Amino acid sequence: MTVPSSRRARILSAADAAGDWDLVVIGAGSAGLVASRTAASLGARTLLIEAARYGGECLYTGCVPSKALIAAAHAAHAARTASRLGVDVTGVTVDFPRVMARVRDAIAHIEPVDAPDALVARGVFVLSGRARFTGPTELEVDGHRLRFRDAVIATGSHPVTPDIPGSEHVSILTNETFWDLEAQPETLLVQGGGPIGCELAQAMARLGTRVTLVHRGERILPREDAAASRIVHDALVRDGVDVRVGTTVASLTPTGGTGAGTAQLSDGTEVAFERTLAALGRRAAVAGLGLDAAGVRLTADGDIEVDRALRTSNPRIRAAGDVTPLPRFTHTAGFFGSTAATNAVLGLSRTVDAAAVPRVTFTAPEVGAIGVAPAEARREGLRIVTKEHDDLDRAVADHDTEGHTTLAIDRRGRLRGASVVGPRAGEVLGELTTAIAAGVSVRALASTMHAYPTYADAPWNAAIAAAQEGLDRGVVGRGIRFLRRLHARRTAH
Repeated sequence: MTVPSSRRARILSAADAAGDWDLVVIGAGSAGLVASRTAASLGARTLLIEAARYGGECLYTGCVPSKALIAAAHAAHAARTASRLGVDVTGVTVDFPRVMARVRDAIAHIEPVDAPDALVARGVFVLSGRARFTGPTELEVDGHRLRFRDAVIATGSHPVTPDIPGSEHVSILTNETFWDLEAQPETLLVQGGGPIGCELAQAMARLGTRVTLVHRGERILPREDAAASRIVHDALVRDGVDVRVGTTVASLTPTGGTGAGTAQLSDGTEVAFERTLAALGRRAAVAGLGLDAAGVRLTADGDIEVDRALRTSNPRIRAAGDVTPLPRFTHTAGFFGSTAATNAVLGLSRTVDAAAVPRVTFTAPEVGAIGVAPAEARREGLRIVTKEHDDLDRAVADHDTEGHTTLAIDRRGRLRGASVVGPRAGEVLGELTTAIAAGVSVRALASTMHAYPTYADAPWNAAIAAAQEGLDRGVVGRGIRFLRRLHARRTAH
């Protein structure tokens, strides 16, 4: 195959792309973007195929728009509650169309980074179209056959919508369609108490919508520590969210208007809503890929089955991102996409560690966690050290003391897990993530000077407390007592 050399020629038609490639990447979300750029940087002839928009869920319907909305909600909340700091603000109003315009501005600002021209500049060939495998090392786009030495599937996932009586008659929003809203709904029913449901429920309540959140489980944010879940639950209630746990939507009845209706709940009550949002999880987007022809197996849940080196059941094809059963975050998608591409291009078997993946829920307060959870740490006999934020000077100064930092420490004094609840938890988690990945001891963390006053003081002070425990026992204790007596004798003469 003769590959065009000019930059513009790297944006191909299906006919131009027909031929042989070192690596074909399917899907231009976070995993596919990083995988293709990594492969091109390693000198591989790399083709990235995308059926819709370059940038994927994170840019258009996930991380970027949700955090822009949360920023607006935070501004409204800060203005309304400024009196607690001695600042009185009156006449706070929310212009929802302007809020959504700002959300779209944020997307537009970031969009060029993931655009085809940016990929071309990094040496990637791009093709817009829908790919379908026709064999273990072949695929088809718009009727044209392509052959590859290796491939990476990075087609992402799509939101789950409820299959309940009446759902076919109500226009149910998901995180993909929520951003099409132009007018602010007076009432919003949110189904699902995971990160997406909690973030959007709180943001909309702070912007002035009456929100009801319905969650099947006993508590919201079930993946997080129970103490963290309670704090976020109470914060949502204070912000006006009607949180219903241990409850499901049994049926929906439309009442006219776009998406309006009444929900009959499993507890026998009814909730009227102008719009309803389903935040019930996501499923791998694998329909139409021809995985059977490629010899790629799925798990029982419909994800692409991969080993720790991200190989599928076809050794020539790897997968990364939301299409796999691994943790579904933008940072894991990018990190694992790079690993998959490197393994494919260089013939390596580098493995990924899904046990030490940081995660952040961007509610107020934020919840950040990594590694062994506190409950699991207690079962394993690990040492737990907690620093409450009402004893954290920066939190006291900010008048925002609800939260805590918890460290899980093994018998060798290494940090094995952390949970942070409070402002900037995501930023605080960065240092702890590095410490866990590097096997750093809490004594090393305690002996590293930190700036004051910051929210990073909480894990630092927790590490200091952990390091100080046991200084009067064992070999360390005996050594300290010996040095203290020796110094006393020397200074006595």
